[in-house]
Amino acid sequence: MKKVSLLIKLILAVACLASCAKNNDISIKEKSKIALVLKMNTGYHWSTIKQGADTAAREFNVNIYFYAPTREEDVNGQIELVNQALDAGVDGLILAASDFKQLVEVTEKAYDKKIPIIIIDSLVDTNKIHSYIATDNLDAGRKAGQALVEIAGTKCNVAIMSFVKGTSDADDRERGLFELINQYPSINVVAKEYCMSNMNRAKMLAREIISKNKNLDAIVALNSIASEGVAQVVEELGLDGKIKIIAFDGTINEINYLEEGIIHATVIQNPFAMGYLGVKYAVDMLNGNKIENYYKIEAKVITKENMYLQENQKLLFPFIK
Repeated sequence: MKKVSLLIKLILAVACLASCAKNNDISIKEKSKIALVLKMNTGYHWSTIKQGADTAAREFNVNIYFYAPTREEDVNGQIELVNQALDAGVDGLILAASDFKQLVEVTEKAYDKKIPIIIIDSLVDTNKIHSYIATDNLDAGRKAGQALVEIAGTKCNVAIMSFVKGTSDADDRERGLFELINQYPSINVVAKEYCMSNMNRAKMLAREIISKNKNLDAIVALNSIASEGVAQVVEELGLDGKIKIIAFDGTINEINYLEEGIIHATVIQNPFAMGYLGVKYAVDMLNGNKIENYYKIEAKVITKENMYLQENQKLLFPFIK
């Protein structure tokens, strides 16, 4: 009986040691490190992408390291930040490229390190990536143009406020917009400016455009900063209603302007989904799972009339369940 009892104790001791060893392995295993490199460290669009990425990081138990320059046009600064992330030994890279051409070299350098390269928001001119997750910006530009036609008519004077020239998202939105409005010969584009995603510059340019074009009917603004800047100036000058604004994105200020009738329509993206899916795809690759080469996120036009529909509320307020 004593021998049996001793045998049982030995078996239990071995089982306990095995269990402890297993638990110890789990505790010392490091989480995967994924770098999220965006164009700018402030602003609705980028903070919403980051929140989507943070949500996925918690869900998939990985660490996210956030990098971004202070200005969207600081291409060299973003390149340096990508290099910093690679030098830190990250296991995956999620990148929203500040320039279609200039980010090619550092993107290919990252690809050659055999880590997942997920491009979000705006593309890089190379095939050395694993996936691209973004708004269909060409279609989004067309939708902005269609909203312009429906709100300001087929005979109007319009100005365009874009953000940073040379980024694939800005260029595609412009191209889609012009594809649509060029179908209407009586739509006259009186100005096209780039605010460089800087609010003060957006407001300065809006004032200049309005001052030089007394018969201006509408302004199409192609990102949230351009949209807010234009709306502020139109409101300050008492021109709401006279100058129609077609906006992009859905900041709290833009939503308020939409409710007040200062912004007449806004093209809504889903930046939360970009951030979330960017992390999910990187984790899937690290786990040996297949991912899609291109995930297209559809944009939607929201107006004061349809903004209270449940499906639109989810786009305007992605963090509220």
